[in-house]
Amino acid sequence: MAGISPRRNKGFTRRDPDADLAPDLVQRDFTASAPNRLWVTDLTMISTLEGPLWLSAIRDAFSRRIVAWETSARADADLVLTSLEYALASREVAPGELVHHADHGTQYTSIKLTTRLVRAGIQASMGSVGDSYDNALAENLWMLIKTECIRGGTFNTRAEANLALFEYIDGFYNPRRIQKRLGYLSPIEFEEKHYANQAATEPVNLKPRQPALTS
Repeated sequence: MAGISPRRNKGFTRRDPDADLAPDLVQRDFTASAPNRLWVTDLTMISTLEGPLWLSAIRDAFSRRIVAWETSARADADLVLTSLEYALASREVAPGELVHHADHGTQYTSIKLTTRLVRAGIQASMGSVGDSYDNALAENLWMLIKTECIRGGTFNTRAEANLALFEYIDGFYNPRRIQKRLGYLSPIEFEEKHYANQAATEPVNLKPRQPALTS
């Protein structure tokens, strides 16, 4: 039996010098008071014998849950837009309450993505390029996935890598991987506890019964 330690990843971010950049609304404070207040997102590459597989994921800062992920042979704006649409379809997002934090990569400054964020009422936020601390919560996710799921194996095809990601993210990480920051609960358990506590403390408004009308 041998342990596996995390490795420092190479940066793949490419910045468009002509792109309009969003402000950094996070300032390295990756905390949130409730689900769907702060999402962090990034891209990483997974090697296969068939060629590179690009993984786009969105992580909720409150519960550390991976709320959406998508893969593609190409690291383009369509990939990050698809993962965003997946997240919006599976989560209840109130306009004006959510911050979407990424880096200055061309995929995140694209017209496609920025327009969709505006339409959904989501505030765009961006850290700098080449500084992992500005998107540390997303970088930490890549460390976990590559250490616990990818490292030590060889994928013959992109489909094989995709299946391994599905088994890890949806079968283990979200429902079963406990985390110290979450009180030794998994991301899904932490969210369920939050909603249960919220439901228990919400006041119940009961209308008084109206007296019966007599003729």
